[in-house]
Amino acid sequence: MIEPLVRVTGLSKSFGALQALRAVSIAVRPGRVTALVGPNSAGKTTLIKSLLGLTRPDAGRIAIRGTDIDGDQQYRSRIGYMPQIARYPENLTASELICMLKDLRGPGAPLDLELVDAFALDTVLDQPLRLLSGGTRQKVNAVMAFLFSPELLVLDEPTAGLDPVSSGVLKDKILAERGGGRTFLLSSHIMNELEELADDVALLLEGRIVFGGTLDELKRITNQGTLERAIATMMRRGLLPVAA
Repeated sequence: MIEPLVRVTGLSKSFGALQALRAVSIAVRPGRVTALVGPNSAGKTTLIKSLLGLTRPDAGRIAIRGTDIDGDQQYRSRIGYMPQIARYPENLTASELICMLKDLRGPGAPLDLELVDAFALDTVLDQPLRLLSGGTRQKVNAVMAFLFSPELLVLDEPTAGLDPVSSGVLKDKILAERGGGRTFLLSSHIMNELEELADDVALLLEGRIVFGGTLDELKRITNQGTLERAIATMMRRGLLPVAA
């Protein structure tokens, strides 16, 4: 059996009276796309932030290739992150942003600039980010996520704001990189997009994992032909009160 690239075990996190995660356990297998799905406030963002080291869980552990990440900063260099809304210095150009990240990473880091050409960004690389449209900023956001050819890519609503052509370019890139062995944790509310990309599904509901497995398994156990209907079925089951 192949060891998961990421294993989350018994992860819990509360913010005051709000319990965002309740003993969450999932495995992200290498060379696959795992879709992280669930309604708003299900705990997806908290789980992603915990993985990135931006939130410290109250209990549980996160391990990458069997090594606990607690207290270790180096593992972050193996992750590319594409937030739904990127917050970059507004006065920087995209070219300056790439140079800044290169300097932070250090000499010798390989660069993947394929999306610069695929998105035809050459004409805007020297414009301040504040002047770019939302869609163009999202393209820059995607370039930054793939820039250092990370082992794991965490993408949060990656096609938000992209036109259909650009969305197709990004999805082609995801599939090509998966084919090359890279691993993805992908969060999106666009079910047909996830169905096109995902191998595995982790469904969060009220801070709990109510399903973790392959897309085909989810369709089979719900007797549904599409991911959207399968997720809706699982959500209805998860919201039903337990009989006494």
